[in-house]
Amino acid sequence: MTTYLLAGGGTAGHVNPLLAVADALKAREPDAEVLVLGTREGLEARLVPERGYELLFVDKVPFPRRPNRAAAAFPVQFPRAVGQVRAHLAQRRVDVVVGFGGYASAPAYVAARRARVPFVVHEANARPGLANVLGARTAARVGVAFEGTPLKRSRVVGMPLRREIVELDRRALRAEAAAHFGLDAERPVLLVFGGSLGAQRLNAAFGEGEGAAWRDVIAAGWQLLHVTGERSTLDDPGTPGYAVRRYVDRMDLAFALADLIVSRAGAATVSEISALGIPAVYVPYAVGNGEQALNASSAVRAGAAILIPDGEFTADRVRSEVVPLLADDGLRAHMTEAAASVGTRTGTENVVALIDEALAG
Repeated sequence: MTTYLLAGGGTAGHVNPLLAVADALKAREPDAEVLVLGTREGLEARLVPERGYELLFVDKVPFPRRPNRAAAAFPVQFPRAVGQVRAHLAQRRVDVVVGFGGYASAPAYVAARRARVPFVVHEANARPGLANVLGARTAARVGVAFEGTPLKRSRVVGMPLRREIVELDRRALRAEAAAHFGLDAERPVLLVFGGSLGAQRLNAAFGEGEGAAWRDVIAAGWQLLHVTGERSTLDDPGTPGYAVRRYVDRMDLAFALADLIVSRAGAATVSEISALGIPAVYVPYAVGNGEQALNASSAVRAGAAILIPDGEFTADRVRSEVVPLLADDGLRAHMTEAAASVGTRTGTENVVALIDEALAG
């Protein structure tokens, strides 16, 4: 019986691919022990037990980025976290560690190396986090979601995706999806969304004021499914063909209905859209270190997507660049075909293959 320890968490971007791999390992090897290492503060503290996996804890110790009290405590706290992981490795007789980034991964990599337990690194973003940069140097195998990710000895394996996305038959679900959102399955649909909290920039361009671009989308003969985010106060004008939702718990149905997407460019979002072969216009979130623009870059280079900088995304830019795309069937068909060259639905299986290689030595 193999014992796997999957380390990561903090955000959904780390937890969801971790859980996809955990499910695949358990499905393939029901007798295996699949354990998860995380912190008490991260999203994993709720999502992992809900999925039925045992969560082992490690202290949250951020890498110091400036001289302060946390930096002064790091030389004591980090070795303590490494010791916690080494105890888990010994007590549970772990055979292999798989890290997905986040606070739990850095001590897991160090502990695994010292205990001579093979470990695998998976990086979801085109700009890797510090924990994975350090872990990749001595990992048995390194997988990345996007071409061009600067990690040593890495292999492009794609993103482990949610099962409902991997198995999605868009054509078969289109009628159900249209009924779910009150739209016409026979008319094309533009899907606009900005993640669970929405995106004010997208909401303002499409939905606010007299010059809002939703009118232009409708005038072009398309329908608009606009997911505004739970905090949004955007009103639904009640216009046929324009469906406004603050939150959608069935994104598989939204994807089934989408003929073109305008969205942010989080790693999971780009991976899912590319895997499904849907042409896209990405508006990368401007806060951070630019990772969203990098996430979208391979799809843009392949011709599967268009990128519009956040600061330039206005209703007028929608009219000048997005609305003409609605009328260009040939270009959208080319973008759909190009998505197949950058997207994959086999990210989970590819990461499992890396794990098997690490176990084989």
